[in-house]
Amino acid sequence: MENPSWLELQYSPRLTVPDAAGYFRRWAEEAKAARAALPHHPSLAYGPGPKETLDLFPAPQSRYLLVFIHGGYWRAFDKDDFSWLAPPLVEAGVSLAVLNYDLCPAVSIGQIVEECRRAVAWLYRAAPRYGLSGLPILLSGHSAGGHLTAELFATPWAEYGVPEAAFAGGIAISGLFDLEPLLQVSFNTDLRLTRESARALSPIHKRPTLRVPLVLGVGELESSEFQRQSRLLQQAWPEVCPGVWRVPNAHHFNVLEALADPRSELWRPF
Repeated sequence: MENPSWLELQYSPRLTVPDAAGYFRRWAEEAKAARAALPHHPSLAYGPGPKETLDLFPAPQSRYLLVFIHGGYWRAFDKDDFSWLAPPLVEAGVSLAVLNYDLCPAVSIGQIVEECRRAVAWLYRAAPRYGLSGLPILLSGHSAGGHLTAELFATPWAEYGVPEAAFAGGIAISGLFDLEPLLQVSFNTDLRLTRESARALSPIHKRPTLRVPLVLGVGELESSEFQRQSRLLQQAWPEVCPGVWRVPNAHHFNVLEALADPRSELWRPF
């Protein structure tokens, strides 16, 4: 069994990335400026809970509707920290929906998965109301949001009234696809994972229901465990995951900037 202290460092980029807090401050500042500058629909309710809301940034002559799910180990951050993704994407003709969801330990990871499913189903039904009718949906997320993206790829969408044809693909960045190592980290006190729930919530033990490309990205400078996590999903889902793109000179936080650049390799299949 791995040494828990080694796993703690492997899965705690806040401890290993220099000036991690500076990234969080910049995200919040740039996100606030983006909301002030761009026309958008704030805090649209997709479910009954107070945090079941999303911000929608429509793009003129849009090609896709990108759904973004933030990270923070299912227990931190907010949609308001990630509006900074919108300006370059909207300029490139990509409409953006940034999801909020309830956080651990108030809810379980399984409940968060269900909230994200509700959000996507709501977006599919509500798209005509916001001039986005028929847009192909791209699912995306970072870190814990990468895990949630994969969970959406393994969702029986017919049960939610969403046809598979609604989806064009997905982009999962620095995702967590095998949750069993997290049983040995200190912050599992918030996640409350058991061996059974960790396995049940690990996409590597499921099959994708969507047959569209899922692009996997991870920072070149990230820990060996984050690198391994993406390789595991590519090996488990070769029919939808063509490979793992290692973003050059990127660590766990600045790797997200590749999603905001439609010229990056993450966007090549789309």
